[in-house]
Amino acid sequence: MNDDFDLRELDDFAMRMLELAEETMPRETKKFLRVEGSKLRKLTLKNAKSSVKKDTGNYFKGIKRGKLYTYNGNQSIRVYGASPHAHLIEHGHRMVSEDGQEVGFVRGKKVFQKSLEEFEQEYIRDCQEFIDDLLNEGLR
Repeated sequence: MNDDFDLRELDDFAMRMLELAEETMPRETKKFLRVEGSKLRKLTLKNAKSSVKKDTGNYFKGIKRGKLYTYNGNQSIRVYGASPHAHLIEHGHRMVSEDGQEVGFVRGKKVFQKSLEEFEQEYIRDCQEFIDDLLNEGLR
């Protein structure tokens, strides 16, 4: 009875995965994150147009996808409101008359927060598909 294990194939697989990670992962990961950021931007814009009915200046034009950046050692991308009044629509604001008296409060629409919650499951599913595709590519 022979109790030896042949691990050469496993070592070869590990080496191919390491090569894949070093060569294609950074490029593919950046591309993947940009695509996902664009999807989130489109969803945020759709939610903004359905929640904000009043003409709000350039609020819709100001919803943008940012550049890729490193945050705590991880690659990240963000979607943000670039218009100067986006935070007022998102979080709410006081209504003040011309003489400075507060006449009410407008509740925040929470467009970005709702879009993030909606997009979370789709993002997880896309990440799983991305990893599966990379693994399948590495096996070839």
